[in-house]
Amino acid sequence: MALEKLRNIWERTLNPIVESMSWLSPAAITWIALPIGILGGLSVFLASEDSLGVSMLFGGGLLITLAMALDGLDGPVARATGRVTRWGDYLDHTFDRLLDAVWIICISASVFVDDIVLGLSAAWFTLLGSYMGTQAQAVAGTRNYRGFSRADRTILSIIAIFLMGILLHLDSYSWGSYPGMFNHIEINPLSIVVFISALGGIWTFLIRFIQASKQIKQIDTDDPLPQPNSPKDEADWVSKIRLQIGLNPTLISGILITVAR
Repeated sequence: MALEKLRNIWERTLNPIVESMSWLSPAAITWIALPIGILGGLSVFLASEDSLGVSMLFGGGLLITLAMALDGLDGPVARATGRVTRWGDYLDHTFDRLLDAVWIICISASVFVDDIVLGLSAAWFTLLGSYMGTQAQAVAGTRNYRGFSRADRTILSIIAIFLMGILLHLDSYSWGSYPGMFNHIEINPLSIVVFISALGGIWTFLIRFIQASKQIKQIDTDDPLPQPNSPKDEADWVSKIRLQIGLNPTLISGILITVAR
């Protein structure tokens, strides 16, 4: 949520870049970001606890940063060039969710966390929180960005990856183990960001659900949906038929001729 507030400032800063990329299709930018983001996640997943792992962590962090930068360009390019489409919006949100899951699972499956179940749970909670935002948009017509946003989560993940690379280079990346049922997981920047993502997803789901429920109930009060087979609907239907007949002389003539026969 905190970083979402900087979106307008970020987009104004990107104006020169947007103008230079106006020749490129917004959908193409979205498609280019997908494999770059996946490669970034795989680089973190395959990183080892040695000097090669340091390079792979930094490389993965750079690729994820590049994917995020491209994700922030497709929308501005579409608006600047008059190519805003429903398909582009749908594609962008679909790939956002896909990369969210890939990054969390890859971080969790790496040797630095080594708990795929935790990663799948964190990814599920993250997607659940995102779903509440898009579902509110589908039902109420307005997008809900409250809670732990994608920008917040991705920035923290990138910082954690680079910090992990630095600590691995210094050979001081483990700060002990978590208590209780998570005692098999080492405390380090990557495991911390996975737990934050999971808890952030739960919090986002709850806060968006509560806000959307109030908003949707208010819409139901102000503009209730038509109820099937209700007396009011039948009366409205009859009124519409009568109105159409009254405004259509040809239809009236046809009915009279049919009756006369």
